[in-house]
Amino acid sequence: MAIKLSRVACTIKPSATIAAATRAKQMVAQGIDVISFGLGEPDFDTPKNIKIAAVKAIESGFTKYTPTAGIPELKEAICEKLKRDNGLDYKPSEVIVSCGGKHSLYNMMVALCDPGDEVIIPAPYWVTYPDQAVMTGATPIIVPTTDAQNFKITRDQLAAVITPRSKVLIMNSPSNPTGMAYREEEMRAVVGLAVEKGLLVISDEMYEKTIYDGLKHVSPAAFGPEFRERVITVNGMSKTYAMTGWRLGYAAGPEEVVKAATCIQDQVTSGPNSITQKAAVEGLRGDQSAVAQMVAEFDKRRKYIVGRLNAMRDVTCVMPQGAFYAFPNVSKWYGRKVGSKTIGNSFEFCDFLLEKARIAAVPGAPFGAPENIRFSYATSMEKITEGMNRMEEALKNA
Repeated sequence: MAIKLSRVACTIKPSATIAAATRAKQMVAQGIDVISFGLGEPDFDTPKNIKIAAVKAIESGFTKYTPTAGIPELKEAICEKLKRDNGLDYKPSEVIVSCGGKHSLYNMMVALCDPGDEVIIPAPYWVTYPDQAVMTGATPIIVPTTDAQNFKITRDQLAAVITPRSKVLIMNSPSNPTGMAYREEEMRAVVGLAVEKGLLVISDEMYEKTIYDGLKHVSPAAFGPEFRERVITVNGMSKTYAMTGWRLGYAAGPEEVVKAATCIQDQVTSGPNSITQKAAVEGLRGDQSAVAQMVAEFDKRRKYIVGRLNAMRDVTCVMPQGAFYAFPNVSKWYGRKVGSKTIGNSFEFCDFLLEKARIAAVPGAPFGAPENIRFSYATSMEKITEGMNRMEEALKNA
């Protein structure tokens, strides 16, 4: 007898970014020379002071269960960081530490959403947002944006989709996949409307430190008391401190929401990794020079890869303001026959790049942007240069 799977299991989709990286790794394992621009994972090593703190935690025997919402020392360090960097005053009871930023987002989605609720998600979006909404029974409401508007939702666009069922707005700045970041006036306009209409806002600020050209990161919860009451700020250690595999994220918001999320986490994972928590304390309180060094290198790569992409045949790419992604528009290639195949969409364009140029990118369609593809430049300049050479040659000969 066939097993009937749950609604959730039958509805959610695998992560497109992980799928692209997996395919590239499989080809490399077969001896094929593939350059991957798939995963959003810094190629730098975790800073030494953070690793030393982890070793000390192991050697001291700090290897047991911890409180579900995180150890007091780490929650206090997070409160210090939020005050110092974001102008936010939170108590430890208003902070929850989780097993990665994705886990933090999921906790909040489950704590806030019921079947029938609507979650408003500007597109392009991180691939996980809609599926997490679906897992709660809520309906994702996608609001498209274009490169002509720098992939930023406007107040008018938000106003057009708010209904009595609207519950949550997700904001992500700087953005994955576009790299675009909201200026204060832009963020105030959009989040201000959401707050006026009684929505809750999840502000994903995972890339806040990876920002360029003197642009200042904006945390909407800091705009005033009425914002603080309706905004949940989500962040983590993965991108800023090159700690992707350490798995630690956190969220700060109204105490009742954090309490509910803690109860949810208590029945799913319990507390995060004990050793990682000690390492995170050092990351937040210790020497920050490695962060500045990484951002400076990302900046060089950003300018180079975007310059190369814009010089290619029928490819355009806006300059990202943050994160480490380039998101070129390749739609002028759709409908063209290349060899025996016709490129019809972003999946087929990425297949073309993989087959002809031996480079792996991620299709834009799973991000809600079918005209684009995503390159992560969180890899060496040597690989970026060679990858762009291969792509340029493949397009010239197509």
